[in-house]
Amino acid sequence: MPALVLGPMLRYVDASSASIWVETDGPCAVSVVADGRAHDSRTFTVHGHHYAIVDLVGLTADVESYAVELDGERVWPEEGRPPSRIRLLPPEGPRRMTFGSCRTSVPHDAAHVLTHGEDVLRAYGGHLMEAGDDEWPDLLLLLGDQVYADSPSPEMLEYIRARRDDEPHGEIADYEEYAELYRQAWSDPEIRWLLSTVPTAMIFDDHDLRDDWNTSHTWRRQMAATSWWRRRVISGLGAYWIYQHLGNLSPAEREADPLLRSLREGTGDGGGLLDDFAEKADADPASTRWSYARDLGHTRLIMIDTRCARQLTPGDRRMLDPVEWQWLVEEVGKPAGRLVVGSSIPFLLPEGVHSVQNWNEALCDGKWGRLVARLSEKFRQAVDLEHWAAFRRSFDDLARLLVRVGKPTLVLSGDVHYSYVAKANAGDIHQIVCSPIRNPLSPLLRWANVITQFGVATLVGGWLARSARIPRPPFRWRVTEGPWFQNALATLTFPDRATWYQSSGNTIKEIASVQIK
Repeated sequence: MPALVLGPMLRYVDASSASIWVETDGPCAVSVVADGRAHDSRTFTVHGHHYAIVDLVGLTADVESYAVELDGERVWPEEGRPPSRIRLLPPEGPRRMTFGSCRTSVPHDAAHVLTHGEDVLRAYGGHLMEAGDDEWPDLLLLLGDQVYADSPSPEMLEYIRARRDDEPHGEIADYEEYAELYRQAWSDPEIRWLLSTVPTAMIFDDHDLRDDWNTSHTWRRQMAATSWWRRRVISGLGAYWIYQHLGNLSPAEREADPLLRSLREGTGDGGGLLDDFAEKADADPASTRWSYARDLGHTRLIMIDTRCARQLTPGDRRMLDPVEWQWLVEEVGKPAGRLVVGSSIPFLLPEGVHSVQNWNEALCDGKWGRLVARLSEKFRQAVDLEHWAAFRRSFDDLARLLVRVGKPTLVLSGDVHYSYVAKANAGDIHQIVCSPIRNPLSPLLRWANVITQFGVATLVGGWLARSARIPRPPFRWRVTEGPWFQNALATLTFPDRATWYQSSGNTIKEIASVQIK
């Protein structure tokens, strides 16, 4: 009898359809039974692993409980857990939207709670099991670093050591290890239940592949010189397509996807097809779009790929290559009451840090000579100077675009391991950051960030930018709330209130709440 390895995961949901993703331990027929009706799909196979995504279309009301069957045998829900529900998107749009980023999958014992804090996503799942409908989000956005391929948990390291002793030591090497990495990340009972009943939308950040992924042309050249990076990036992008990207798509978008069609129609293992796709996506970013957009009633959600779509040409660096940028311009211009833009890395950093990143980019491009350029590249990689500010042309382009479009805009981000709100002085543009879900900075690094990013950088950043004759940005902004360094999840309650929650054991408590005006 086949069994579930991961899932079910409730992914895409709109006003009349829902998509449920599963991984099984063998080929089988997958049925999602909702309101007495079975919705069916067969698994497809890549690298010895078996997956299905089942679309429930033509729904007219919320589903209070659904079940999953494999070859006719019921395998979900699990005994002792509340039913997994499907709440359709309200016609007016989401009432609540929860988001966060940066979650390590270490154990929940006392030693790891001491070093990594409580797992807020796990606690949030336990909280929703008993919460009323007014607390349930209509969508959970995971804004990067869902897994840490370059810093695995102790259990993952044991798994790696048991199967190989070659490079990369202490990091993920291939698809098999990525599959185990995702299994460990999403198998905890509270998290598994949460992901089965709250719709999710995801996008990667660097640690899903490796720290500083695509920070510069030099970084790519350094990684290409290793013996293991090619296999790693192919495996990482392929696994991301399977475990995260497929569920971001609507049923119609998925139906039109040529790779998925080939995998479903094939009779053997499609690992080679997936690898070819992933290798091309890395070498030619314009061949694949990881970004996506959804109309959510009053809100237009735009999730931006700020990693794979970069143009790293020295002297002409872009956060988004020309093809991706044109897509974004078109999506931002479509009718909407408000824009919610998901960018794994913050658009509006503290102003001083923004200036330092502007300055560093100019020096890396040779503003002060070749020797300084080489030293500046080392500095860029050492302290992660890789945000929108480090791609100044793209920052300016996006700033002008959002002001010109004139819609209320909330940019949601993570990455930096602290949370805050920033407000632009032009247009109705807010930056809201929530990071980490579970990967806090040490007390020493928290103070270091406060001193450098909110102190030293504020004092010297502008001077450094002026010394390199860098023009002022199109508008100014300021951090209005924060920073907060706790592990956290944030919730937007429309109209626009942002609330951050942390966990104490299995209890969720509010740490901050801000009205976004």
